Amino acid sequence: MTGQSKDIECIVCKSPIIYHRDQRMMTCHLCGRIFMSNAECSKGHYVCDGCHSKAGVGTIMERCLGSDSKDPASIAIMLMSSPDVHMHGPEHHVLIGSALLTAYSNCVDGFDLQSALKEMENRGRNVPGSVCGLWGTCGAAISCGMAYSIITGTTPLSEESWGKCMMLTSRCLERIASLGGPRCCKRDGFTALLTAAEYIDEELGIRLDIPDDVVCTFHERNMQCLKERCPYHIEP
Repeated sequence: MTGQSKDIECIVCKSPIIYHRDQRMMTCHLCGRIFMSNAECSKGHYVCDGCHSKAGVGTIMERCLGSDSKDPASIAIMLMSSPDVHMHGPEHHVLIGSALLTAYSNCVDGFDLQSALKEMENRGRNVPGSVCGLWGTCGAAISCGMAYSIITGTTPLSEESWGKCMMLTSRCLERIASLGGPRCCKRDGFTALLTAAEYIDEELGIRLDIPDDVVCTFHERNMQCLKERCPYHIEP
């Protein structure tokens, strides 16, 4: 059984993406490596997560290091506006946590943002695309949990912060899930960041800038947009 995206998403030929229920062996059209995956375009092109996100992830550290914003949502929008970042894709698993780390860094002294961003990239790249529909979780929520883990220096042997990281991820996931599907990397990312900003204030006493309204400027690129059911959708 397959599901077909109405969005033009294949970065090779611009054809719709097909999602198979079961993984199958596929060869990346760009790098030639073989992977197990659920997704390919309707013309049979498969692009691995590494190739799909390479350009987008490559711009994140530079732009984050150059930002003085304390608003994680505005940082995310700035990153998402790069032509290297696709409407949907695994690059968001790095992007969301990086936006949160950058806003946090701009609110405190002595935080090594460069090292944190590198660690965020290392962790975020390990979360494959399509997990929101295949794993029962969302990469945006996981990304915020990763960022909080980096901020607090949490490891599997940590005590209190071990549970705090999971609590943050669960709160993000609950709010994302409450909005319903289909997926939207922008909507899910904004929701996770706003939730994480509240949580950091609550747990760490660090207040990030939270805008009164987040307005999505990407909805025209998303043919599955929830429109009026999305809290970030405003008709022109």
